[in-house]
Amino acid sequence: AGVFFWGKLDGGRGDAKASDLLEGADQVAGQTGEEAVEAMLPHPRLDSLPRPEPTVYAAQVTADTAALGTEINSEYAVLVDVANQAVLAEKKADAVINPASMTKVLTVLVASEHLESQADLADTVTIDFSITDYCYRNDCSVVGFLVDEEVTVKDLFYGTILPSGADAALGLANYIAGSQEAFVALMNEKLEELGLSDTAHFTNCVGLYDAEHYCTVYDMAMILKAAMDDPLCREVISTKIHYTEPSALHPEGMVLSNWFMRRIEDKDSGAVTVLGGKTGYVDESGNCAASCGQDEGGNLYICVTGKAGSSSLCMADHVAL
Repeated sequence: AGVFFWGKLDGGRGDAKASDLLEGADQVAGQTGEEAVEAMLPHPRLDSLPRPEPTVYAAQVTADTAALGTEINSEYAVLVDVANQAVLAEKKADAVINPASMTKVLTVLVASEHLESQADLADTVTIDFSITDYCYRNDCSVVGFLVDEEVTVKDLFYGTILPSGADAALGLANYIAGSQEAFVALMNEKLEELGLSDTAHFTNCVGLYDAEHYCTVYDMAMILKAAMDDPLCREVISTKIHYTEPSALHPEGMVLSNWFMRRIEDKDSGAVTVLGGKTGYVDESGNCAASCGQDEGGNLYICVTGKAGSSSLCMADHVAL
C-alpha cells in the first residue's frame, strides 16, 4: 500500500512569522486554539484509534501503470492506489534521491511508535544550545523555539511537520533516544521493518543533504502510508493550524501553519481531497513533496514527487496527478 501528505516548503526560517500566521488563523471559522484544530481534522481523535501492527508495505507496477513524461515538471514521481496496492503512474520511481525534509515524516513516525503512552505528549523537552546551534549552522527551517525553552512533546510533533522545524525534530530525537545519532539508528531500523532498507538509508532526522541520506519516491510513499496508518502521525500530518502551549519564552504561544495545506485549497484537484502532506527542498533534491488524498468514494491515494523546478510546479504536479 502507499500513503501521502503535504507540508510547508523549506528554505526559509519560521521563527518570526507569528503575525502572518495569526492572520490566517483568524479565518478559521471564528475559532481559536484546539477548537480550530479539531474543526479541521478529517479523522477521529488519536485516543479513539487502535495502534496498527507492524506491516511491510508494498505497491505493485501493473500492465496499467502509466509512464509519466513531460506532462509533469518533476523528474521523479509515483502515484499509488492504496486499497489495491497498485502503482497507477510513475516516473523514475526507483531512482535514489535525497528526500530533503520529507525525511521528517519518518521522524514523527518513529517518535510516535516509541512513545510509552499518550501521556508522554504532555512531557516537556528543553531546547538546548546544541539544537539551536545545529539549526543555525546548517541553515535549517525552524519553528523558532529559543534556547532553554521548555516545549511539550506534542508541540514538537506539530513543529516538525507544519513549519518543517529542525529544532522540533531534534527535540523529538533527543526525547526519544537521547541523541540524534541514536534516533537515526531507530529510523533505519524502521526502514528495514518496512522492507525499504535496500534503497533507503537516513543519516539525520532533519533532511539535510548527505550522500548517505537517500531513498526513492516509492520508498517515501510507503513511509507516508505507514505514517498515515499511525493515529498520532495522521492527526499531525493532516492539521492545517496548531497553537503551541504558552511557555516562559513564548507566553502567548505560537501559531504553526501547514502552508502546503493552506495553499492546496486554492487549487482545483477535482474529486480528490488532499488530507495531508509534507514538502522538502535542498539544492540537490529540488522541490519535492509527498501527499495523501481521498476520492469521493473514500479511496486513498499517495503521490510523491521529486526535483520540480519550483514549489508552485511541485504543487501543480500533485494536483494534476
